[in-house]
Amino acid sequence: MNQTKDVQPIRDKKQLDDMKWALKRHCSERDYILFVLGCETGLRVGDLLKLTKKQIVELKSKREKIMRVKEGKTQKQRDVYIGGCYDEVYAYASQLDSDWLFPSRKGDKAISPTQAYRQLNKAADFAGVESVGNHTLRKTFGYWFYKATKDIAMLQGILNHSHPSITLRYIGITEEEKNNVLKTFSVFN
Repeated sequence: MNQTKDVQPIRDKKQLDDMKWALKRHCSERDYILFVLGCETGLRVGDLLKLTKKQIVELKSKREKIMRVKEGKTQKQRDVYIGGCYDEVYAYASQLDSDWLFPSRKGDKAISPTQAYRQLNKAADFAGVESVGNHTLRKTFGYWFYKATKDIAMLQGILNHSHPSITLRYIGITEEEKNNVLKTFSVFN
């Protein structure tokens, strides 16, 4: 199992749907919610795995869909909006017996990043999606956010990157845009 391979964002809506289907059908609701929440928020898998049932359920009483998360890598506080998938995540969280949002079947703890990787790759194999890893969720968020807004500065801030070029490279935009331009470029046209 090579976890350091060059993972990519999922750039195709059908592949996103195929991943969701494969996670529900061949993995579990837990793994499906992890994928959806990761793609909708851009949080790192390590930060997602630290989330608790209480954090999600409390949002309902506050009537807001923004939660504050301390990112593990940067140690920075970040407000995360989960409105797009809140109802689905809330329904899942409400029925959990665990304090963890992504509980392990082995004791009272969350699943490990390695287990998350295994489940994502299991679904990717069924869905025919290549280059999937734990960063795929965050990169997918970044890719679709950029495609929708073209606001690299805002995305850079959301992802806590130090420079826009890092953000573009992270979500695979520079290579994709270069290839698209080269496909249509000709000196003689």
